[in-house]
Amino acid sequence: MTWIDRAILFSPLDYAAILFLLGAWLWIGWRIEHPAAHKPSVSMMMDDFRRKWMREMVTRQPRMFDAQVVGTMRQGSTFFASTTMIAIGGGVALMGNTERLAGVAKDLAIGSAPAVVWEVKILIVILFLANAFLKYVWAHRLFGYCAVLMAAVPNDPDNSEAYPRAAQAAEICVTAARSFNRGLRVTYFALGALAWILGPVALIVSSLITLGVLYRREFVSHSRTVLMTRPPNTET
Repeated sequence: MTWIDRAILFSPLDYAAILFLLGAWLWIGWRIEHPAAHKPSVSMMMDDFRRKWMREMVTRQPRMFDAQVVGTMRQGSTFFASTTMIAIGGGVALMGNTERLAGVAKDLAIGSAPAVVWEVKILIVILFLANAFLKYVWAHRLFGYCAVLMAAVPNDPDNSEAYPRAAQAAEICVTAARSFNRGLRVTYFALGALAWILGPVALIVSSLITLGVLYRREFVSHSRTVLMTRPPNTET
């Protein structure tokens, strides 16, 4: 079977659904990382807090709390990387047993299709998960860099290198968090891509739901309202 024969196994609606999935993923990522000035996303506001955190770290003694926070973030990226790798392994195993998946689809009255169709649908999910895995691994490494830079910040706040080093640590921490957040978004859409097994309409609906969930959490969630609230001025 040539690639042309495989291509015609999918309907125009299938191709439209995949393009919509990819477009939704790329658009929400761009929107979150390039928000309007009057409506920042939660991720961008957290970047500002990370920079403030590193400035506060310069004068905090001891710095055990800061080390624990970075360690927790590294553990989070490790957990998601491990989980994603397990999911990839499960997807690869399922690709080798598409006959069983086709049987389940037939029992659910989804329809019948050649094995290559199911393999492609699973492959899309695996590709999303592989992208997420790479993001998590890179975030884990960057959090490690951040920890080293934090350790290099002089204990004396009057030292000329203290705040520049802290600023460097902050930017590495921001980059690490951005990679981690990108991995999370890809994981969301990987779960959404599973709906393609039910058909292209289900994939479009799933993509819309995923897009809506991500948009709400970044721009209209309660957590964003809390972050936008300025603390009361207690100065007399």
